[in-house]
Amino acid sequence: MMKRVKAACITQTLHFLLKEDAGHDYAVKLVSEEVKKYKEQLDKNKTQYKILSEETQADGSIIMEIKKQYNASPVGNYLD
Repeated sequence: MMKRVKAACITQTLHFLLKEDAGHDYAVKLVSEEVKKYKEQLDKNKTQYKILSEETQADGSIIMEIKKQYNASPVGNYLD
């Protein structure tokens, strides 16, 4: 018996939390930078992805829902 992955993606909800031991404004800036670095890393690794939502919470933290390539599997039409 043989099987192959024809297409695969993973959906994640990520919560980029504020650093607790930093001042609020600085912590919000750090979260924004962390989100930017996360996206840059996906691009650098050539990971295919689609951000389904990205919302800044009242406290300044960010919740992102993302669908991205799983390992190096083809994405098929998951990201259409």
